[in-house]
Amino acid sequence: MTASTTRRTTAARSRLAAVGAIAVAGTLLLTGCGDQTKDKGAGDSTSESKAPLADKLPQAIRDKGVIKVGSDIAYAPVEFKDDSGKVVGIDPDIAAAMGKQLGVTFEFENATFDTLVGGLASKRYNVAMSAMTDTKDRQEGIDGDTGKKVGAGVDFVDYFTAGVSLYTNKGEDQGIKTWDDLCGKTMAVQRNTFSHDLAKDQAKKCTDAGEQTLKIEPFDTNPEAETRMRSKGADVVSADFPIAAYSVKNSGGGKYFEVVGDQVEAGPYGIAVAKGNDELRDALQAAVQAIIDNGEYQKIVEKWGVADGAITEAKINGGS
Repeated sequence: MTASTTRRTTAARSRLAAVGAIAVAGTLLLTGCGDQTKDKGAGDSTSESKAPLADKLPQAIRDKGVIKVGSDIAYAPVEFKDDSGKVVGIDPDIAAAMGKQLGVTFEFENATFDTLVGGLASKRYNVAMSAMTDTKDRQEGIDGDTGKKVGAGVDFVDYFTAGVSLYTNKGEDQGIKTWDDLCGKTMAVQRNTFSHDLAKDQAKKCTDAGEQTLKIEPFDTNPEAETRMRSKGADVVSADFPIAAYSVKNSGGGKYFEVVGDQVEAGPYGIAVAKGNDELRDALQAAVQAIIDNGEYQKIVEKWGVADGAITEAKINGGS
């Protein structure tokens, strides 16, 4: 064998060895890719574990990743806009915590309170979350004034408890201690709220007792009602206790208003869902219960100073 032939044979062997090395490396690389795919799958599982209740939602909502919320965003501290325009408050914080359980974002859309149930019926919103008291009339679609059925009604997922308070301009309580002291007075109140219902009941009670009636001036928002009282156009405002307490503490640096008497008619706030949306309703109930059980709910109500209204069980239609 010549030296030239020996060099070619040696070179060929080197090339074969190189090809073998490349093949082995390729096999190792593919094996590594296979492991990475498996790891990615494990990552997906971890992602799902971060939203453990996602599969309870209707598929259409899961696909969009959003729950649209109708809300009257002028009801501090339950929901309102901060100085930057961001929607903040008890409800947005609770909704954000629920969103982590469900794997969706709750998007709040502003509307006047008395249009929220209609917005559910027209499918403008998926839910209404706006310090809405869970009552039998609302569940059944009954008009509180006429007693007639005006709609299909809604289901509620209860998430908080609040009573109703009276407050006046500071230093001008006019002897008001109870609702029976309201005969002959003028109340400013947000339209179609539970406070408005109580005011109408009290006005009738005054008239039936032969006393001067309670005059009621309803407004679209609670701040408008407060402005009316500040201008001496009304003697008293009624609102849910958290709202009254927040206004008394913060309006005018605490110099504008004072709470008079004790809160009354404590009842549950509910997230409203149009009748027939049982899958969404049940998913929301599971999410509220989950944040109660994991302690996140308690942190939220303590943050906003409303721990007295905390619940321990998320009920459906628990209002009376």
